[in-house]
Amino acid sequence: MHRGVARLVLLAIGVFAALLAFGGVSHAAGPSITAVVTDADKAPIPGVGVSVTSADGFSGTGTTDDEGMATIPVPASGKYTVTIDEATIPDGQAVKDGPERTVNVLTGDKKVLFPVGVGDSDGGGGGSGGDSGGSSITLSRVLQLVVDGVILSLLIALAALGLNLIFGTTGLTNFAHGELLTLGAFTTLVLNAPPIGLNILIAAPLGVIVSALAWGWGQNQLIWRPLRRRQTGLIAAMIVTIGMAIAIRYTLLLFFGGSPRSYEQFAGQPGVEIGPVFITPKSMVLSALAVAILAATVLWLRSSRIGKATRAVSDNPALASASGVNVERVIAVVWTLGAGLAAFAGVFLGMTQNVIWTMGQYLLLVLFASVVLGGLGTIGGAIVGAFVVGITVQLSTLIVPTELKTAAALALMILLLLIRPQGLLGRAERVG
Repeated sequence: MHRGVARLVLLAIGVFAALLAFGGVSHAAGPSITAVVTDADKAPIPGVGVSVTSADGFSGTGTTDDEGMATIPVPASGKYTVTIDEATIPDGQAVKDGPERTVNVLTGDKKVLFPVGVGDSDGGGGGSGGDSGGSSITLSRVLQLVVDGVILSLLIALAALGLNLIFGTTGLTNFAHGELLTLGAFTTLVLNAPPIGLNILIAAPLGVIVSALAWGWGQNQLIWRPLRRRQTGLIAAMIVTIGMAIAIRYTLLLFFGGSPRSYEQFAGQPGVEIGPVFITPKSMVLSALAVAILAATVLWLRSSRIGKATRAVSDNPALASASGVNVERVIAVVWTLGAGLAAFAGVFLGMTQNVIWTMGQYLLLVLFASVVLGGLGTIGGAIVGAFVVGITVQLSTLIVPTELKTAAALALMILLLLIRPQGLLGRAERVG
């Protein structure tokens, strides 16, 4: 047990050292508000004046940069009114849903969307904001939300598949899996930003590989393999994952701060009009890569020798071991693969939105909903569940505020489990 604790401490020291060496130290930032101003093509609008006020007399101002964002620090959590100066937006255009938003800031950065143009706000999946749903329902808006839902589904599927594989082979409910996504995004950010300064086309695949080896294989070797040898119970192991999630999250906050960051390349792109919907070129490329990676992973699990061994371990570890399968080797491969898939999902999310210390935390419940909906431990269950959840989350903004869209996925999960407890692709098991 003492060796396991020592390994955990060494891993934490290694994470701190890596962040100090490559990420640079920046003290944790207080709460802030980021206004995001985009046109009808989802292209950023620079030079727009933004003001933030509160009932207790606070006042702050800012101007949107080349990415259409203006971040204004606020003194404490609470309610603030965010207003953009309509005189600074392009002539002949108007702010959808009005130039003023009232938001409740808790910790970190609160992003507020100000779509500019003519017509209804698309409410799409380009970020999380303080604007609410409830605009008129039109065919173009529904189609836009479906497209955004498919993109979100692919992102969720990448991380959920790894989570499902780890659960299937080890029985571990990993509450730190969202942090694997965050670590992948920040590892790529460190490689992309100065002083290293690699182009994102090089930094992204390198960041995924480093994350798969360090945060997947390394984590299994240092923590989970020793705990399995000591026959640590699944409940105790689950509590360890909760502690790890909190530790990783606040370590990133300590060294990188709470403000959102973006990669050096492809941060702001105008949308491409395809019929009634808009989509950025980077979203199309990332989505195509996600489809290819998901298809390759499923094919590998079904056809390769190690993939068949993984399914055997998932079905019955003891029988697989008795049949000559190296269970520990299979689990190490699964941890490496799961961390790599989560890292790519983190890069995907960081390129389409921003990199922030809470990005994995916000997606964690959605990941669990996808896995449970599709069927725990099944290969295709996580992917099917991800598409159900992703499209439901986006379409729910037609009738509920954006802040509540995740609740729609969780409500759907509860309803489905009442009807089909084993999930969509899971097998019913007899208990007793």
